[in-house]
Amino acid sequence: MKLYIVATPIGNLADITLRAVNTLANVELILAEDTRVTRTLLEHLNIRKELMAYHAHSRPKEIEKIINFLRSGKNIALVSDAGTPGVNDPGNYLIGQLLKELPELQVVPIPGPNAAAAALSVSGFPSDRFYFLGFPPHKKGRQTFFKDIGETEGTVVFYESKHRILKCLKELKTVAQIGERPILVCRELTKQFETFYRGTAYDIEMALQKNKNNLLGEFVVVIGPKPKKQSLKA
Repeated sequence: MKLYIVATPIGNLADITLRAVNTLANVELILAEDTRVTRTLLEHLNIRKELMAYHAHSRPKEIEKIINFLRSGKNIALVSDAGTPGVNDPGNYLIGQLLKELPELQVVPIPGPNAAAAALSVSGFPSDRFYFLGFPPHKKGRQTFFKDIGETEGTVVFYESKHRILKCLKELKTVAQIGERPILVCRELTKQFETFYRGTAYDIEMALQKNKNNLLGEFVVVIGPKPKKQSLKA
């Protein structure tokens, strides 16, 4: 019995790997964050498979069904709506629960698209060490989130929704106080209207405000490291 963790495209369906296609075509069951989204992908790939929903609100009885399915010797693939399951995703909890009940379970990664890695790869910022923070909290803990960014020396990557991206840029200026640290904001990665905004938090805020269409889609924010302080020579 195997559980395959299958990365799926974050936008452009051509980004699916041959190994991912082969895996999805050969498992007995696919666990999907949203079965409607995954069904669209499978139809594009001409794959017909049984789908079962697994998401952040799935109940223990759903996990029990998954355990029993695996115990019967069948293989399962886990996918999210887009990108790599288990990264800023409830899949990591499922994997932990399954391994508790089925220590002999083989969990196999099928790597592929990931929005944070894609944004980092084009940022031009140091990436030998970086901090991935997922989504900022909506309310409680949000100020602490941005204060922590301001205190972080290295490259930082996080996600933000279209509803809060302008608020986010303001908080980077006022709460994180990142000053002139360079930022890359990626919108709609790999999709038709993929756009990259480079500059300071102020520069990018002004660019996004020019056109309401700039505020549509999904965003990845990459912040460059703090500039190194130059020592004074005697």
